[in-house]
Amino acid sequence: MQQQLRPAIFSVILFTLILGIAYPFSITWLAQIIMPYQANGSFVVYNNKKVGSLLIGQSFKSPSYFHGRPSASKYDAGNSTGANLAQTNKNLLKNLEENLSFLPANGKQLIALDLLFTSASGLDPHITPAAAEYQIASVAKARFMKESELRKIVMTYTKSRFLNFLGEPTINVLELNLALDNLAKETESKK
Repeated sequence: MQQQLRPAIFSVILFTLILGIAYPFSITWLAQIIMPYQANGSFVVYNNKKVGSLLIGQSFKSPSYFHGRPSASKYDAGNSTGANLAQTNKNLLKNLEENLSFLPANGKQLIALDLLFTSASGLDPHITPAAAEYQIASVAKARFMKESELRKIVMTYTKSRFLNFLGEPTINVLELNLALDNLAKETESKK
């Protein structure tokens, strides 16, 4: 028994040192050297204040802002989760109706699904161009802008597919909303 116990204890200690200390430390150190902004959370500073992260979605309720995807975890990074509700679950319909109630009515235009359903993590900071297009009329009205002008800003902040064939085009909602705030500041300062 002692012949088996000694190598087992040694293996546990060795792998704890390698996988529990050496590997995490080396990856953290490497990330701080190669990409410190991303390794530290990709926080966005606006008016000398941290207003969010480019990696985690947040709730925007004002009609003058674009809305991101709904979150099953209320955008709590420590409680990341999707809804995981089956199509037969009554809570799915309840959540869908709740998410629909936050969206502005927009005539007969089809609603992009990412405005109605949570992402797998519940923290997705991006929306699709279709989701942004659905919101353009209401955001333009709330900001007293022309829809065509707002559409150009949305196009500016639309990121193409990774390597031009992987994934879908996306828009980071925080970046887009901050760009609109900056534009409003510039317009105000010109008056």
